[in-house]
Amino acid sequence: MGTSGNDFFNQQSNEDNHYRLRLFVAGTSPASVRAINNLGELLEEQLPNQYDLEIIDIHQQPELAQQENITAVPMLIKKTPGPQRLLVGDMSDTGKVLRGLGLDN
Repeated sequence: MGTSGNDFFNQQSNEDNHYRLRLFVAGTSPASVRAINNLGELLEEQLPNQYDLEIIDIHQQPELAQQENITAVPMLIKKTPGPQRLLVGDMSDTGKVLRGLGLDN
């Protein structure tokens, strides 16, 4: 049998609620290390099993940084769910990060 409409809706809803994130960092600079640690803790607390986080070192992958027009690091890009958002800094301001992720309700 095929997939029912409800199954499709549930599958789509799950995909809509899954966060795809990219964190651009500059090697092991103190701000980059803080951003990785702060963001990791926040995501595990707020979105367990609901996110994919890609950490990109701009020194190792400069072409990705150029494609995304990265002008400062650390920078987090929320790809999905929309709208796309950019956050700059060490991710220590929990309220700002939650607002940027759309989780401040």
